[in-house]
Amino acid sequence: MINNTLNPQLEQLLSEQMTPLSSADQNTIAEVSQAAPISALVDGRGLACPMPLLKTKVALRSMQPGQSIYVLATDPNSQHDLAAFCDHANLQLALNTSSVQGSVDSLEKLDTIFHLIITKTNGN
Repeated sequence: MINNTLNPQLEQLLSEQMTPLSSADQNTIAEVSQAAPISALVDGRGLACPMPLLKTKVALRSMQPGQSIYVLATDPNSQHDLAAFCDHANLQLALNTSSVQGSVDSLEKLDTIFHLIITKTNGN
């Protein structure tokens, strides 16, 4: 379930990025979004660390406890930094996985996309 506060372009991007995930990860996303609606998307693809973390912090400021944010990143350091930030700030990291984007058959470069869902809790 994606909250209606996402504009159609962000909702489409999120749907496209979730497609290559495993069925277990997609089930996790469905479970998390039922309990805490995904109300924001941070697209940190192509951004060097710490930009995805900084964009996530800004987005979290406008969110209410119980809402979730979906974060996409391509920098492996961002995955580690976001997980550490969640521990430090008492945020719930509901999903921390990756997928590969691109085709092995083409000359296109394969990119690893890191997918994180962070839920804001009452303590922050």
